[in-house]
Amino acid sequence: MTSLTPIAAQIAADIAAEQKSAEVTDWAARIGWLVGLVLFIALVYWLMREGWKWRGALQGDLPELPTAPEEPGEARLTMSGRYHGSTTAGQWLDRIVAHGLGTRSRAEVTLTEAGLDVVRPGAADFFVPLAQLREARLDKGIAGKVLTEGGLLVVTWEHGDRLIDSGFRSDHAAEHNEWVDTLNNMINTSDKSDKTEGAR
Repeated sequence: MTSLTPIAAQIAADIAAEQKSAEVTDWAARIGWLVGLVLFIALVYWLMREGWKWRGALQGDLPELPTAPEEPGEARLTMSGRYHGSTTAGQWLDRIVAHGLGTRSRAEVTLTEAGLDVVRPGAADFFVPLAQLREARLDKGIAGKVLTEGGLLVVTWEHGDRLIDSGFRSDHAAEHNEWVDTLNNMINTSDKSDKTEGAR
């Protein structure tokens, strides 16, 4: 058997020098990073929760929400969909969280002659009397939820000394136009009757 030439021997030596054993996993460093990441996420969630509570405290002057009357009258319109939250009217990022108005949820919404009844499984129900309704329109976003143009039904109503925008999305978005027309007609009719009564 012939011996390796000097060049082949040098190549074999270089290959042997380059071969290294696999690095041993540094478990202490990995666990340290993992614990640090978990603590960071927990801190972010805690800050968000505290911010939510702080905002609720700032809105503590908002009166309790009205409840539906025992005899609300016949339903003019009904909608199954989602409640996406409420904001100060005209300020779509100023979320209102007091009395559960900041909680997104499924919603069954019913419009009667008495007003707008919002039933929310797992969250606080609320009722907006007809006299407190101000406007209905189509929009594309409200506090953390952006949809396509006209994808959101926004109802403006008065509560205490605030004007509030509440956003709803029906499971059948084609219903939104009917809701806007019917709500605005009812609001205008109610305003005219109030003015007539005030003039007497």
